[in-house]
Amino acid sequence: MNKYNYKIIVIILITASIWSSCKITKPYTKPETAATYREQENKDTTNMGTMKWSELFTDPALQQLISDGLAANLDLKIAVERINQAGINVKLSKAAFLPSVNGNLSVKESRLAFPQGFGLFDQSTQYDLGISAGWEIDVWGKLKSARKSALANLLATDAAKRAVQTQLIANIANSYYELLLLDEQLKVLKKTAKNRETDAETIKVLFENSIINGVAVVQSEANFYEAELAIPDIEQKITETEHALCVLLAKSPTKIERSVLEKQKLTYDLKIGVPMQLLANRPDVQQAEYNFRAAFEESNVARAYFYPALTISGAAGFSSFGLKDWFTNGGLFGNIAGGLTQPIFNKGINKGRLATALSLQKEALYNFEFSMLKASEEVSNALSQYDNAALKEEKRKKQLAALLKAVEFNKELLNNSTTNYTDVLTAEQNLLNAQLRGIDDQSQKLHAVVNLYRALGGGWN
Repeated sequence: MNKYNYKIIVIILITASIWSSCKITKPYTKPETAATYREQENKDTTNMGTMKWSELFTDPALQQLISDGLAANLDLKIAVERINQAGINVKLSKAAFLPSVNGNLSVKESRLAFPQGFGLFDQSTQYDLGISAGWEIDVWGKLKSARKSALANLLATDAAKRAVQTQLIANIANSYYELLLLDEQLKVLKKTAKNRETDAETIKVLFENSIINGVAVVQSEANFYEAELAIPDIEQKITETEHALCVLLAKSPTKIERSVLEKQKLTYDLKIGVPMQLLANRPDVQQAEYNFRAAFEESNVARAYFYPALTISGAAGFSSFGLKDWFTNGGLFGNIAGGLTQPIFNKGINKGRLATALSLQKEALYNFEFSMLKASEEVSNALSQYDNAALKEEKRKKQLAALLKAVEFNKELLNNSTTNYTDVLTAEQNLLNAQLRGIDDQSQKLHAVVNLYRALGGGWN
């Protein structure tokens, strides 16, 4: 290659560097958000979402289930594979900065007929062995923006994996607590059925002694059967909840080992921090922000397509019409070239590419804003759910005490023939309903703690 070719390439590089001083791509800035919690002016940055899940869920049986789920859950494994795929894309985007190198080996045989004909031919064989390279100089930041987009997608998939993990922990904990609450309901129903069986026997004795009429006998029996019929429904719910929990653990349906409700911690000092911490704590919000960043960089890539691409290419090797001359100075060849390609007429492809990229960027921004609003809604709901459950819990204790006395008083009156069995039945039914609702209050409280922990982004750190 002569000095003239070198000068041309130097001129092209200088021209490209001058053009590149005109900034085409835009710098990324995080989107602003104004998410708030309802009726909360808390300025304390202490946040229970930063706690390790093992610190919040202290039940050993639940801790074991969460550990098993984190090790075996299929959704989590799928999320890990998506991270691996995104990591490969990042490596590919980095490789775009390097020259592409290709080797070639060919043998060409040609036959050329003489003008006069006579069936005479001139036959020659050409042997080529060489290497070629091409390199696109990232003048406008197209390749750099593509790399940033790929990296943002990688971070988004990692955040998605962490979001799956936080949701998995919450689902396991909620299912576990649901089992404990169903066990408690089953215990209450079995105790109620036993009491009503005793009541039915007592009513028979009172009837036989002509203290009450036969109507009370059949009512007491029906009351006993009603309590017994509710038991299979609860047992079915327990079985289905166990099986649903097994799916989270990636195991076949089986019985779940567990503790009891009375051993669970029901009172918590809830710390929610400030709304802006959601961006740092919640993986799904982080994922939405990374998706926006990726879309932003893709719009930078689309802008760069409007400007000329600078490429440098070269080739070297051996070419000769005989193997004996292949590796000689006469057979050696080499060349280098540089060029700028400026799009002029391309049927609106670049305009369409940019318009699509900008539209996707807006969509990603709206998704981010929605994720922040949804996060603040979930925190506000869970906090309100816990406060209301705690309020009901105190009043429920008083209601249960009053209803228990009502049952006792009505039974005493029935034994003294001063009331009928309908009053006893009503009092017992009210007591049972209050007992089941009291369990629901505890359920609401436990689920509120789990949901608040997940809403604050807890479980992945």
